[in-house]
Amino acid sequence: MLSYEPGGSVAHRLDPRSKLLVQCGFAAAAFAYTTPRGLSALTGLALCLLAAARTAPHRALWEFRFVFPFLLAVPLLDGLALTRGVWFVAADAVPAALASYRVVLVALVAAAYVRTTPVRDSRAAVQWAVPGRTGQFLGMGVAFVFRFLPVLRADVGRIRDGYRARLGTERPVSERIRTLAVASFNRAFDRADRFALALRARCFCWNPTLPDLGFSRLDAPGIALGALLFAVAAYAVV
Repeated sequence: MLSYEPGGSVAHRLDPRSKLLVQCGFAAAAFAYTTPRGLSALTGLALCLLAAARTAPHRALWEFRFVFPFLLAVPLLDGLALTRGVWFVAADAVPAALASYRVVLVALVAAAYVRTTPVRDSRAAVQWAVPGRTGQFLGMGVAFVFRFLPVLRADVGRIRDGYRARLGTERPVSERIRTLAVASFNRAFDRADRFALALRARCFCWNPTLPDLGFSRLDAPGIALGALLFAVAAYAVV
């Protein structure tokens, strides 16, 4: 899910720049409207964007399952009130819960973008938006993250499978977490070294030939939606 998958959905046919505009506008609106009513409206919009990308919500949520413990821990910690004579105050946890839910919505829209946009198109869109060496650096970083993150996630999955096959699940939780973290970091550093060597071997350049980008009539609704989201977010701030 966290990598590009070819397809014929509406989102696949859009220009990456219009999709980036919608994604950034959605994030701005999500951080501007943190009320239950605002997040309910954004939930409906997120589901529509996932439908346009032919991406099942439960599949997207499953790909981000590793962040859920952190998103759940924040409202639980905010609701703790041991000094007030009670264990938990639900009213104190509501703002943090809404903030965590906002992050989930932004992640769903990001999953729809990543699934429908080739890495080279994303890099071309970033370098178009930010000219000069700065844009080249940002575009290069985006391309590296999109290509490298799925590999790292697959490595972590293989490490967990091997640890489970050796009855590592019988060990204490703290030891399991420490073992998985150390093995994952070692594998990541090893991948990074080999990746750097591969770039040098292929004479990596800062300004490669990127695909030509072009807007079509299908991008007009996306551009309008992105602009509307930014306007709504700006109105909330003002």
